[in-house]
Amino acid sequence: MMKFLSKRQVIAMVLYSAQHIARLEAAGQFPKRVQLGDCRVGWIEQEVLDWMQAKIDERDEKL
Repeated sequence: MMKFLSKRQVIAMVLYSAQHIARLEAAGQFPKRVQLGDCRVGWIEQEVLDWMQAKIDERDEKL
């Protein structure tokens, strides 16, 4: 089942500030947000989890 995450949830998961997440998004280095309404955005949970797994994989390749 697909689930959207709020900005607060994403910040808690990845431990980055909202500003840093926005910079990574703009650089194509973080999953793009989805516009859910006029004043609401969300991120697809699986895309954020996949990004986190890629970071772990990068770490493990360096060992």
